[in-house]
Amino acid sequence: MLEIRDLTKSYGEIAALRGVTMQVAKGQLLGFLGPNGAGKTTTMRSVFGLVAPDSGEVLWNDRRIEARDRLGFGYMPEERGLYPRMRNLEQVAYFGMLHGMTRHTANLEAGRWLESFGLADRANDRLEELSHGNQQRLQLAAALVHSPELLVLDEPFAGLDPVGVGAMGEILASQAAAGTAVVFSSHQLDLVEDLCDDVVIINEGIVALAGAVRELRTNTVHRHVTVEVRDTASTWVDSVPEAAVQSRDGDRVVLDVSNGIQLERLLALAQAAGEVLEFTYEPPSLNEVFLDAVGGS
Repeated sequence: MLEIRDLTKSYGEIAALRGVTMQVAKGQLLGFLGPNGAGKTTTMRSVFGLVAPDSGEVLWNDRRIEARDRLGFGYMPEERGLYPRMRNLEQVAYFGMLHGMTRHTANLEAGRWLESFGLADRANDRLEELSHGNQQRLQLAAALVHSPELLVLDEPFAGLDPVGVGAMGEILASQAAAGTAVVFSSHQLDLVEDLCDDVVIINEGIVALAGAVRELRTNTVHRHVTVEVRDTASTWVDSVPEAAVQSRDGDRVVLDVSNGIQLERLLALAQAAGEVLEFTYEPPSLNEVFLDAVGGS
């Protein structure tokens, strides 16, 4: 398990991290979310010793991370770090050897990953000859070639077309299912909602919200309720201060309801106004949860 405890980091007068605490278990696929400049990349880099925190600690399996531990980690940075003129198979194998693999094993595993990503026929091409999407796949192959126990990816879906996004998502899910601890950042919150059971939302260097996506959606301040009452002008809603009307269409209203009102009470008010034809509850999307957490609108 990866544990980050009370991590702080400042650059001059700018506090990039202010007590960040989070954890990623083996087999977990965690979405790490936040606005630009929130501290996501700084947190990720601290895991690999690329950033030295001012205070706090980063642990792997209950002890401080050492260089030998990082041999078993995989990292895909937002600024892609491959060599444009290096041949693709050679490049992936090279990263395997950097993580302690023999040349023979690294070449075998590099070939396997190129085959898995549909790049076997491009093994002897150079990186610069690949499309952006295939360069992303090769970068991921370089992060996976040594079968890491922990996989950290900074914006892995950036710039991918829908086919590439789907393929990348399947790979991350399969890695987690195989027992790898996987954490990735992304601004594509609908994708995160589909892939991840858990998320951490960071804002201005502080963890603003963390937990299971399902629970965060259920417990957030805003909820959506659609109500249709026969033969009323929907004026009954005006007597419910905890409900804001999002839209009206005849007798049908869509409400943004705060946690200050029980749905049972809202239903009783609707029934008192007339015959209820529809009463449906929909939790807010992860995007709405995110905006609430970071103070967006």
